[in-house]
Amino acid sequence: MGDLLIDLLHEKSVLLKKIKEEKWQAISGVHITHSEFSILEKVYKNQPLISHVAKQVPFTRQAVHKFIKQLEEKGLVETKKFNLRDKSIELTKLGEACFEKHLALKKELENMIEEEIGEVNVKRIKEILKMEWGI
Repeated sequence: MGDLLIDLLHEKSVLLKKIKEEKWQAISGVHITHSEFSILEKVYKNQPLISHVAKQVPFTRQAVHKFIKQLEEKGLVETKKFNLRDKSIELTKLGEACFEKHLALKKELENMIEEEIGEVNVKRIKEILKMEWGI
């Protein structure tokens, strides 16, 4: 059972997520969840409408609004009235700095993996994961 592809992918994903979160907490005084980083990623270098962000992430609209409210409370994003029905969202300087530090952390983890399994294997894994799997 432990050799099924879906199980192996899940185990590595959970492990990487845990390591990344632990490393983030060690270098940052700002607690940001994996879900909140998903929102920050969609907003980075953009000023999208909240409704557009909600369509790009695997969360309900209500969850997206909750995450954005939490990010606002932490001083990481600002929302602005766009029209009667929607708001735009953008990163604050702190939000941008946190996202860039998080991006550097992810690149560091990728480099660590590359040192263990080799650059060719990392490139091949990326190619395979980017392929259409017919599912």
